[in-house]
Amino acid sequence: MTATNHLTNYIIHLGDNALILGHRNSEWCGHGPILEQDIAITNISLDLIGQARLFYQYAAELMNKSSSVTGLATEDSIAYLRDVMEYKNTLLVEQPNEDWACTVLRQFLFSTHQQLLYNGLLKSSDQQIAVISEKALKEVNYHVKWSAEWVIRLGDGTEESHQRMLQAIDSLWMYTAELFEPVPYELWATQNNIGANLPTLQNEWMKKVENIFSEATLPIPIQKGWQKGGKTGVHTEHLGYILTELQYMQRAYPNCIW
Repeated sequence: MTATNHLTNYIIHLGDNALILGHRNSEWCGHGPILEQDIAITNISLDLIGQARLFYQYAAELMNKSSSVTGLATEDSIAYLRDVMEYKNTLLVEQPNEDWACTVLRQFLFSTHQQLLYNGLLKSSDQQIAVISEKALKEVNYHVKWSAEWVIRLGDGTEESHQRMLQAIDSLWMYTAELFEPVPYELWATQNNIGANLPTLQNEWMKKVENIFSEATLPIPIQKGWQKGGKTGVHTEHLGYILTELQYMQRAYPNCIW
């Protein structure tokens, strides 16, 4: 695989994570537990979709430069015209909302990872990735703070809220190892000082998670098996349903413009 392909795949992976989690969060619009939090989760969704747009725009630029046909790719074609196996998001972000506990825990686990990742990408030798990461980091810092507060509030709340957090941990923890296991395009990015070294982020991520879980009176589970494959296109059934909704307009009315 060429360097351009590795770089494009890496950028699309970053965009896919943001797009799919952004879409998941958007499902809460109008259904949040209280108005203030309905607005908060919707704004987080918009933040993530904005990040996805920046990464997709950059990926499209690279794809068009490497192609003999100009204008072949756009941010819309990357988002709306790929099949399930072409998506490179982690399995964690495509998991269903289930309830508020599951939603905020998923956000906390992913945003804590994303915060460490974007901090690492500030030093990327690819200037465009560094610029996007710097802009996105301001948003992600808030995502971490907001979701951590909810994890603590529910974990150290009522008996029912504590139990729901335990159920959320049981549902989501198995997908967290994939965040730190690099696939070929991530290894290439690290070797070329473009991407962050994922395994080195894991200890810091665990420390942050342990601190919040401790305050929330929640245990760190002992996981015997891990689920992975999303970054190379092997997804759970949930992504197909997401794309059915996400891509409907573009599939039904090809080349429609917002």
